[in-house]
Amino acid sequence: MKAAVIDRFGGPNELVMKDVPVPSIEDDEVLIKVEYAGVGQWDIFEREGGYDEMLGLHSEFPYILGSEGSGTIYAKGKNVGNFAIGDKVYASGFLNPKGGFYAEFVSIDSKYVSLIPDSITAKEASVISGVGLTALRGLEDVLKLKKNESIMVFGAGGGIGHLAVQLAQNLGARVFAVASGEDGVAMLRKLGVKAVVDGRKDDVLLATMKFAPEGFDTALFTAGGELANSLIQCVRIDGRIAYPNGIYPIPDTRPDISLTGYNGEPEPEILQRLNNWISSGKLKAHIDKVYLLEDAYKAHLALNNHYVGKLCFKVND
Repeated sequence: MKAAVIDRFGGPNELVMKDVPVPSIEDDEVLIKVEYAGVGQWDIFEREGGYDEMLGLHSEFPYILGSEGSGTIYAKGKNVGNFAIGDKVYASGFLNPKGGFYAEFVSIDSKYVSLIPDSITAKEASVISGVGLTALRGLEDVLKLKKNESIMVFGAGGGIGHLAVQLAQNLGARVFAVASGEDGVAMLRKLGVKAVVDGRKDDVLLATMKFAPEGFDTALFTAGGELANSLIQCVRIDGRIAYPNGIYPIPDTRPDISLTGYNGEPEPEILQRLNNWISSGKLKAHIDKVYLLEDAYKAHLALNNHYVGKLCFKVND
């Protein structure tokens, strides 16, 4: 099969196309013919060898990146009874030992695989799981967001952020979104977010005071930096802030609020919860640009530039 691989950890220029063996499947695994593959910000850290060093993985090369994607069940192990050959599915396989989704085929444990609901396309499905479960983990499990609470989502135009604002609104919260750029603001308004500001040019602090004069109950920060640190002051005493581990710099804290970093691991339980939300038709993934797999280098360069929502690869027809 064709795959975008790296032969050593490093920059985007390490990504090259190669013919590599199709991965084998075990009894609990399925082989997916990949149609689309998501491109995530965390792919940079993985490409540079960050996870390999942090977790002591001693990975072998050629190494295939890609932690999420969608496609068709091509083969399945003998213990897999909940999928049929030809089923349209999407999956999340962070640091998958048999290789990621930047390839024509991927072998993955069936517990990380879901049927694509009628409410979204295969393209949307390929990018929604990683950011969706990270947003869901932050809102439901860490912040324990309640109906009628106010929440500020910082970085709302990004992958995690644009799913978080949709989830928060569906949970009945009062949502204030801080995006980056006019395109981010436009996307969020299209998703039904009324209170949204452009962090690049608007008076964000003034807008937050008008929206929540007594301070926000909660906040989800999907990015760090100077503006993020100043917005910490807009959270009320005993307020709750969450951020996914990996954002840099880590937001400042105050002694009178709780600030919690968390991971968005793709466990079957939260994937099922996310799938229920997607199936309800209340979540949409915005894709800024689709790349061909052979343009993996260009896609990884784009990760360092401004875009809204998500990026993905078209792999197979």
